[in-house]
Amino acid sequence: MDRQRRSQYLQAMGIVEWQRREPAAAPAVQQLPAAPATEPGLTDAPLPAGGEIAQLDWDELQARVLSCTACDLHKSRTQAVFGVGNRNADWMIVGEAPGAEEDRRGEPFVGRAGQLLDSMLHAIGLDRQQVYIANVLKCRPPNNRDPRPEEVEQCEPWLQRQVALVQPRLILAVGRVAAQNLLKTNAPLSRLRGRRHSYGEANTPLVVTYHPAYLLRSPLEKRKAWQDLKLALEVAGG
Repeated sequence: MDRQRRSQYLQAMGIVEWQRREPAAAPAVQQLPAAPATEPGLTDAPLPAGGEIAQLDWDELQARVLSCTACDLHKSRTQAVFGVGNRNADWMIVGEAPGAEEDRRGEPFVGRAGQLLDSMLHAIGLDRQQVYIANVLKCRPPNNRDPRPEEVEQCEPWLQRQVALVQPRLILAVGRVAAQNLLKTNAPLSRLRGRRHSYGEANTPLVVTYHPAYLLRSPLEKRKAWQDLKLALEVAGG
């Protein structure tokens, strides 16, 4: 990507001057000690229908998710939000749960937060069609409340299968809720950022950053988000 185009994308994120730092300024990749196997409020999620989910192909998996009634969220949703993007992507973006607009349109990360996510991806030379985007929860919690542990348990096998099918080189966890549930920890976002983590049996590299909706409310944190994106690039191999 040429410098002028890169500058335009960074300006879309609200970043103008500091993007010219040398690559050496990027934070060093560090290994975080493995989190405890379980912590209060986060448990290992049994597969709702046994190991059969691990055998589903994309079409079968999507059909199961769209018709899922495993938790009470199906009673208030407009539709389940499965995921979008390149099913052979190097990068997988994982957020928390659908919001009102996502619930209406059936696609994750739309509206203003989705536009900012697109700008963040563009700033590192990617676009929405090159990555795969999904959420921890496939249905919107009422009033956008945080997901409950039992809801995460029921939804986790769907996300696990999505990751297994995509086989990404990197997972970018956006937001506290997504990061904590993927990493099985109650650690604050400030402790999870700036380090390389691993997800699942395949030890897929995982990097944590802010949720775009939070960055819209706290634009000064976009500078830190840029550092997270540079770390993600480094972890993913450039």
